[in-house]
Amino acid sequence: MGLAERRSAERFKNDDYPGWKSRIDEAAGFDVPIEVAWDELAVPDYADMYAEYFPQVYFQPLADALGAIGADDMGKEALREGLTKIVIKNSGEYFSESGISFTDGVLTFDHKSDTNTHHVQERTKAIQGLLESAL
Repeated sequence: MGLAERRSAERFKNDDYPGWKSRIDEAAGFDVPIEVAWDELAVPDYADMYAEYFPQVYFQPLADALGAIGADDMGKEALREGLTKIVIKNSGEYFSESGISFTDGVLTFDHKSDTNTHHVQERTKAIQGLLESAL
């Protein structure tokens, strides 16, 4: 990862991520522990696109899925009781819903940060369906 990528990832982490974290917490109804592998999300040659791609790939689908599940008290309670942590990473292996898993209360969201960025609804539905079937 070059200097441009490190700067852009750091800017997103410090400037944009806090707002997304708040939206995710509000949607879930509690302060969800989130572990983000920033060094993995920052891919070469796309530093100028992180502000657009990171939300589309990771944070918007999470906020929307958790908001749909937590739309009522029963959903919020299920999330509080069953979701212990969210891990966001880019192992470089996944570019579809196949990289989303939920095991032992941990939702792992593994997706390439520069691929299929516009498939927000598909990722949202995959997260929502996975969580609803497991909670």
